[in-house]
Formats: sequence, C-alpha cells, structure tokens
Amino acid sequence: MKSLLIILCCLFFFNPTFSQEKPLRLGIAGLAHGHVGWILGREHQNDINMVGIFEQNKELAERLSKQYGFSMDIVYDSMEEMIKATKPNAVAAFGNIKEHLAVVEASAPKGIHVMVEKPLAVSLEDAKKIEALAKKHNVFVLTNYETSWYETNFKAKSLLDEGKIGGLRKAIIRDGHKGPKKIGVSKEFLEWLTDPELNGGGAIMDFGCYGANLMTWLMKGKKPKTVTAITQQLQPENNPNVDDDATIILNYDSAMAILEPSWNWPIGRKDMELYGETGALYSDNANQLRIRESTGYSSYTEETLFFKDRPIPYDDPFSVLAAVINGSLKLEPYGPYTLENNMITMEILQASVESSKSGKTIMLD
Repeated sequence: MKSLLIILCCLFFFNPTFSQEKPLRLGIAGLAHGHVGWILGREHQNDINMVGIFEQNKELAERLSKQYGFSMDIVYDSMEEMIKATKPNAVAAFGNIKEHLAVVEASAPKGIHVMVEKPLAVSLEDAKKIEALAKKHNVFVLTNYETSWYETNFKAKSLLDEGKIGGLRKAIIRDGHKGPKKIGVSKEFLEWLTDPELNGGGAIMDFGCYGANLMTWLMKGKKPKTVTAITQQLQPENNPNVDDDATIILNYDSAMAILEPSWNWPIGRKDMELYGETGALYSDNANQLRIRESTGYSSYTEETLFFKDRPIPYDDPFSVLAAVINGSLKLEPYGPYTLENNMITMEILQASVESSKSGKTIMLD
C-alpha cells in the first residue's frame, strides 16, 4: 500500500496536465506604455505570476510601484539581468514600439515567448526579424489589441461568415481619440508616441493598426491588392513630428476597406461597419452590435444586440497568452493575436506610410 501511494504521488506531480496548470512566470519589459496598467492592476488570478520587470527609468518604476503595489526588488536594469534572475516563461513588452525587436532578440533564443502591445513593430523590416526569430526558436509572439476583447467583433465576423448580410463589399473602421496630449497620457508615454522613430509614425501607426488587423482577420489572411493613404497634422502644437489624422483605403478583389485612424476624434472610439450585399453590421463598441437587413430601396429591419465581455480566457490578453503557451488554447488562423496576421498588418502599415509620403498608391505582392 505504501509503495502504491508513492507511485500515485509521483504520477500526480509529474502529470503533464498538472504542470500546465502552474502559473505562467511573466516578465515585463518596459513600463513606459500606458497600457501597462492592464497587467500591473490585474486582479490576482492563478494563471499568471508576474516575476520581474525590466525598466531603467527608476523614477517611473517607483511611481508605478507606489500606485500598483509591486516591490522595487523585482525591477531590474537590463533584460538579461531580469531573465537570468527570474527565469520567465514569457515576457510582455510595455516599452516603445521600437523596442519590440530587442525584447524578442533577448527572449526568443532562450525559449521565452513574447506578447507585445500593438502594433507588432515600427517597420516591416523589424517585423520580419521578429518573425524569423520566432520561427527559428519555436516561440509564440502575440500582439495584443483591445479590439481582440470585443465580443461584438467576433459576433460580427460569425454573422458575416454565415452569410447574414451576403458577401462583404465595404468596411469602415474608425479608431482613435482626441490625441495623446489632450487625453493626458503620462510624459513617458507621450514622449515616444509622438516620436516617429520610436512609434513608426503618429495616428497612422497607433490606430491604423487596428483596422489593418481586423481586416486581415475578416479576410482570412488575404492581402489587399493596393493601399492608398493620406495623412494630416491638425494639432502641430501637440504632435509636431508626426501625423495625427489618417485615411487608409485597402482595395481587395471584391471589397474595399476604409480605415480612419485619428488623434482628432472628439470622442474616443473603436468601431466597425461592415456592408454586405443584403445588409450591414455595426459593431458600435465592445458590447453593442446592430444588424440591418435590407427590405427595399431605403427600408430595412434593425436588430440591436448587447453582449457581455468575452468568455474566459478571451476576456483578458494575459489569460490568452497563458492558455496559448500551456496548450489549452489554439488560436484560429489569422486571428487578431497571431503572428501571421500581424505580419500582413505590418505590410499594410508600411504601405500606408509609404503611400502617405509619396502621394502614390502602393501595390502589395
């Protein structure tokens, strides 16, 4: 009997399913991104254990330490030091976008998975280097978008795939707010958001990525044939070095998308309109979806649906990261978080920037 108990205990502790339930050891790379509050202020859950933070700006680290209650003992001066001391399974990047490549370069060779805030990189060149590292070292590199948490977007795609409004013909996706300075982001966040080297551009990158990401998902990985973009600078006093308003047109074989990323919206927004052959879907926000079906020349029926937040683990990007790594969740092909989606997203963004600067339409291969 004693021997049997010992065998059972050994099986319990070495069972692969049991090991998968261990909390993910998560390191944080940078604190200058305003979205870092999503992890620092995250309510305790058993799937994630934040083990270390890399941040060289000690004033920033101490300020956030007091605000969120983490110990300065877990703050390190370099990625290498943080990784060596804490041995994370994954790293979440919350510095500027230019630093994403360096985070993957430090993590991937050690078998450490990475999740970055949108967009994936400041340029297609950096994105290709990230992709090569991820493939070489067999690690996940996920990109987090707030719109990945919107149940309305997933319901809209499901209805579109079911043929509720016929084939997709036009999409209009609007994202943005009044502008980083006007909404009062931190000085550390503002410094790099309005730096073309660290952010890759202004609103065209910061909010253009949402529409490019969603369209790549809706089109199941199909690229647009052409990309045309124009930008404006409507707040030169606040954004002297970057654009703050953009319009991007994506031309597909049988559909067109108009993306409207801006730091000049009077009200913050992340909404999507999908127009098909027989109706339209309006994803107004995270929780409200309207369905209009044509009944005549200008008449239609309208139904408004309300949704709660997405179910676990989809309601939280860190839960998604943990579930993907432990194998309990397999992301759909070209889903918003996936690397294959975000490589196409970066092609669209790169072409958008080139088009806005040259005044020409860019052909995609």
